[in-house]
Amino acid sequence: MSPVLAKRGVHMLHTLLPAMALTLLLGAVFWRQPRAMSYFGINLLLDLAIPLMFATLAQMMILAVSDLDLSIGPFVSLVASIGATLLPTRPALATLALAAAVAAYAMAGAVIESRRLPSIVVTLGLSFVWLGCAVLLLPTPGGLAPGWLSSAMAYRTPWLPMPIWMALVAAVLGHALITRSAFGTLVRGLGGNPAAVARVGWSLVRVRAGVYALAGVFGVIAGLMLVGQTTSADPNIASRYTLVSIAAVILGGGKFVGGYVSPVGAVIGALTMTLAASFLTFLDIAPDWQVGMQGLILIVVLGLRAAIDRLERIA
Repeated sequence: MSPVLAKRGVHMLHTLLPAMALTLLLGAVFWRQPRAMSYFGINLLLDLAIPLMFATLAQMMILAVSDLDLSIGPFVSLVASIGATLLPTRPALATLALAAAVAAYAMAGAVIESRRLPSIVVTLGLSFVWLGCAVLLLPTPGGLAPGWLSSAMAYRTPWLPMPIWMALVAAVLGHALITRSAFGTLVRGLGGNPAAVARVGWSLVRVRAGVYALAGVFGVIAGLMLVGQTTSADPNIASRYTLVSIAAVILGGGKFVGGYVSPVGAVIGALTMTLAASFLTFLDIAPDWQVGMQGLILIVVLGLRAAIDRLERIA
């Protein structure tokens, strides 16, 4: 085999690794629980992946500019709290609150760029702000999602379960935004070579603020979908989304630096992380151990990706 073909083969293997991991895990779930191989079974397995996919897209936007968002979980919880308290009775105020939250996200991006602050520090501080606002809105678990939102999330889609349709929508939307649009080119340029973006006349502050604003929009979508599924909320309902969204982006082929992310891979990573939790439940593994086992699955996949990267460099 020629070196060119070998390099293409290794690159294709690298690209297909997230899908291969999801397929193997799905096969293991069906082997363990054959009754899950149905419309309702797949819907139950992947239903919780719907809000996680959009939270993962939010995290992907931040990673695309070589930043890290430690506040996406509390932010989604705040949106869910708004959806369960203000949205049913005062929709105009709820809309204003959500718009203000997205604007605060954009302002955080502008401050990070203009003041050269570490994104980890700023977003960690924001996480406490989001959590505090959620607690003020909803001190104890409760509230009630609007009927139209609950009905939309419970809708039985034709042919395929809703999580599959939502995964396709999220993947196509993310791919069009990051790979096919001029804004996506700027985003990847800011993550990989910000000096080049600045040299052609673009304001790095505005670009990063736009990235953070878009991440906030995806976070709003995730929070509203989550409260539509659960029909109520609490201030910590999405606390695990922070680490799981990072894991999903990395599992899907993204990297922490260089502006390298894969929207389709990120969606697949979110599906894989959700499916891993269901598979561990079928194995009767205690919930206290499930987080560690999910981490082990992630480590195995990343180890395979590191080996493929090494083969790609050799080829």
